[in-house]
Amino acid sequence: MHKIKYVLVALFLYTSIAVGQQSAIYTNDLAQFNKALSLYNSKQYLASQTLFEEVKAKTDDTTVKGDCAYYIANAAVRLNQQGADNLMLAFVTEYPTSTKRNSAFLDVAQYYFENGKFAYARKWYDRVDEATLTEGEKETFYFNNGYAYFKSKRFDEAKKYLNRVRDSQKYGAQAKYYIGFMAYEGDDYEQANELFDEVEAESGGAYNEDLAYFKADLNFKLGKFDQAISEGKSQLANANPKEKSELNKIIGESYFNQNKYSEALPYLKEYKGKRGKWNNTDYYQLGYAYYKQGDYASAVNEFNKIIDGNNGVAQNAYYHLAQSYIKLDKKQEALNAFKNASEMDYNETIKEDSGLNYAKLSYEIGNAYKPTPTVIADYMEAYPKSPAKSELESLLIDSYITSKNYKEAMQLLESNNSFDNKTAYQKVAFLYGLDLYNEGKFPEASAAFTKSLKEPQDPLYVTRATYWKAESDYIANDFKEAIIGYKQFLGSSNAASTPEYGDINYNLAYAYFSDKNYEQAAIYFENYTKGNVQDRTRLNDAFLRLGDSRFISSKYWPALEAYNSAIALNETDQDYATFQKSMSYGFIKKNSDKIAGLKSFATKFPRSTYRDDALYELGNMYVSQNNNDQAIAAYDKLVRDLPGSSYVSKALLKKALILDNNNNSDEALRILRGVAADYPGTPEALQAVTTAKLIYIDLGRVDEYGQWVSTLDFIDVEDAELDDAAYASAEKQYVENNINQASRLFEEYLANYPNGQHALQAHFYVGQIAFAKAEYQQTIPHYKFVIGKERSEFTEQALARLAQVYLTAENYVEAIPVLQRLETEADFPQNIIFAQSNLMKSYYEGDDYNQAVIYATKVLANSKIDNTVKSDAQIIIARSSIITGDEVRAKTAYAEVQKIATGSLAAEALYYDAYFKNKATSYEASNVAVQKLAKDYSGYKEYGAKGLVLMAKNFYALGDAYQATYILESVITNFADYPETVEEAQTQLAIIKEAEAKTNASVEKG
Repeated sequence: MHKIKYVLVALFLYTSIAVGQQSAIYTNDLAQFNKALSLYNSKQYLASQTLFEEVKAKTDDTTVKGDCAYYIANAAVRLNQQGADNLMLAFVTEYPTSTKRNSAFLDVAQYYFENGKFAYARKWYDRVDEATLTEGEKETFYFNNGYAYFKSKRFDEAKKYLNRVRDSQKYGAQAKYYIGFMAYEGDDYEQANELFDEVEAESGGAYNEDLAYFKADLNFKLGKFDQAISEGKSQLANANPKEKSELNKIIGESYFNQNKYSEALPYLKEYKGKRGKWNNTDYYQLGYAYYKQGDYASAVNEFNKIIDGNNGVAQNAYYHLAQSYIKLDKKQEALNAFKNASEMDYNETIKEDSGLNYAKLSYEIGNAYKPTPTVIADYMEAYPKSPAKSELESLLIDSYITSKNYKEAMQLLESNNSFDNKTAYQKVAFLYGLDLYNEGKFPEASAAFTKSLKEPQDPLYVTRATYWKAESDYIANDFKEAIIGYKQFLGSSNAASTPEYGDINYNLAYAYFSDKNYEQAAIYFENYTKGNVQDRTRLNDAFLRLGDSRFISSKYWPALEAYNSAIALNETDQDYATFQKSMSYGFIKKNSDKIAGLKSFATKFPRSTYRDDALYELGNMYVSQNNNDQAIAAYDKLVRDLPGSSYVSKALLKKALILDNNNNSDEALRILRGVAADYPGTPEALQAVTTAKLIYIDLGRVDEYGQWVSTLDFIDVEDAELDDAAYASAEKQYVENNINQASRLFEEYLANYPNGQHALQAHFYVGQIAFAKAEYQQTIPHYKFVIGKERSEFTEQALARLAQVYLTAENYVEAIPVLQRLETEADFPQNIIFAQSNLMKSYYEGDDYNQAVIYATKVLANSKIDNTVKSDAQIIIARSSIITGDEVRAKTAYAEVQKIATGSLAAEALYYDAYFKNKATSYEASNVAVQKLAKDYSGYKEYGAKGLVLMAKNFYALGDAYQATYILESVITNFADYPETVEEAQTQLAIIKEAEAKTNASVEKG
């Protein structure tokens, strides 16, 4: 900051050689002594020391010996010889009466003083007997000793000695200079200024150059800014670089304190800092000067260098930094700065205004740190008399909606009596329910819709909540309650104005269809198809279900029309529509059309899951026309081409009956015995045994029948009737929905007939009962029994349910083989979708990312899947790609997720949108994505925290160290629940602080 010119007064060594009358003085010793002394005075200390030692050794004169010892020690001091101090102490001890004793102390002290070794000098000055000194020697002693203490920064001792010579003609100006400097360093600016004035007057201008900086700085510190400016400017041109930097700072800060910001700017900019570093106050002053000039970009550039600030200056700086960001329309940056200023207690006015701005900006752009409603509510609680109270109450209500953080908004509304706003509660409960529904949390969603309906403030939300409550009831298989809700919605006067209205006929139709009220289902499916439907996939499905409803109601001509409409759309399920069309022909006696359709089916749809249905029905059709050869050909083709079909055993039974009726009983018996052997315990096996029994009786070969049937372990001829009766009793209770009694009877049946003729059905129904009760573990042995047997009508559903049981328990290892079987064996397309989508998830959970991606790709290839499944597939592709390092594929997948996802998946996709933009150095675009994440998905805190770390990296890359460090510190403070993210924030913060500490003295390294 300044230089101190040390003015040293040379002290001359007066050496008095006692010339006595001793005779030795005139001897050779005297000549040698004088020669040694001459060498000493010529600073040839080593040579003189040697000669003095020779003289001392030869002479008997005590005085000469003492003088020699004195000079030997003095030379040792000047030669910096080891043990020099001990030599001097030995001289004092051995020659206590020597006249050179005091001179010895003074000489050594003076030597060290002149060579700048002030600590050594003080050691010897302390031994001087000042009473023996002359007045001139005392002045020198006081000044030198005081100066030595000054150099050692022992100011109290320094002042004691320097004050003794402040009126000295020789040392006065110097003493006052140093006393003044100590007053300056001790912040006693009045005394320092007074002393420097005296020095200036007494020294005749000798100290003007040295005092110039101090005078300017003293005037500044005394608040005499005009004098400080004048003093500083007068010396600026002639100052050295270091002083020039300090003088610029004094002048600039003086103008700053006079609110003359335009005049302050050029001087503040020229300041170079202490040891090349500025501190937070320096950045604040320059930033504020820019701010007052309306140069907000430059103000930001200075304010945002203030890192680790925690004082009144920092609070003021962050407040004006926020205001500058607002002027530049950088609202996210402003939000962080206002938040920072609002958390400091140095200036209450700034704290309150910053908090207000923080709350308003949170409402406007979102808040990743804390839910916006909570921010507003906290402010209102802290400042209940705020003039902005009514405005904030309005924002609070609306923020529940805009923040989309419905869970915490509900908690706030339900726990805080201060915010008893029923309209807000109704809307938030509805939107929270919608969020839960989209995440597949249907019971929780239903509860939220019920809460919304209990506050019927806004008719629009009453209507919409009614619809979605019905949707939740439908998902829960409560179809009757769903129908009531849908019809209530449809009857609402404002239903047509809601976004749900376009689907109401479709959903109501499905509710009736699922409730087996096919007449009503057909009415609403037909209503839907007559509307302006843009979704061709859904329209196609509506035509198919309309056809099914008519078909089941025996209205075959209308069914035909519906199936034809589906075929004309040329969308999915063309095979199903064609098959059902053929079946309809049969019921209106157009058998030739039915046969033609069934015959051509396999050619048109070679991969259809309905090929076995078509062949089986074709065979049955030929049987009905007594065209046995064609019937057998159809059955044989089914058995040959589709051996895994559940119709194989049925087709073989049919073929056996044809053969028996045509007097080929032995071949019929061969087939029937094969069915019993290949499909033991199935209804077809039992039917095969029954039919074979009749044939054996007709042939008069009852003993042969008895021998054969005794080899079957699933039937006992003697107990067959009891077996039938026991099973029939249990089945009756099941059909009548007496579940507990049915379960008990089925268990008794299995205990008595473990290999009974109805064991397969009994196991299946016991499994179904346990599944309905959510007793999933108990279902496993029963479903495994079913799927362990030859394929039957129960196999597909048992596979689906067993897979679901394993998935619910997150037992993916057991689930995978079951799902693989379901994928290959299922007849129903929805079960294939179920199998593939859950294989995708199971492989992902098992860290088999390649297989996960393969199945995700299969799922996406199916046009019938809904957006939720599409999101799951894309997210698995994206996550797997991130894990395996394929970020190109991950980026594409996340972009697809972003188009259709809701809730947490949408938050994840938006985070990765920001992530990939950061990787592409599109930092501002990345921040825009993080801001959207904060505004629209603040409820998903994990991605909010990760997004903030990303935003910090973006800001630092954009040169905004303040934003970067503040955001990272906020993450570390506010998101302890996510330790990995906090650790990343800590690492990044340490890197930034390490870099910033190189230029900002206020920054502590991380």
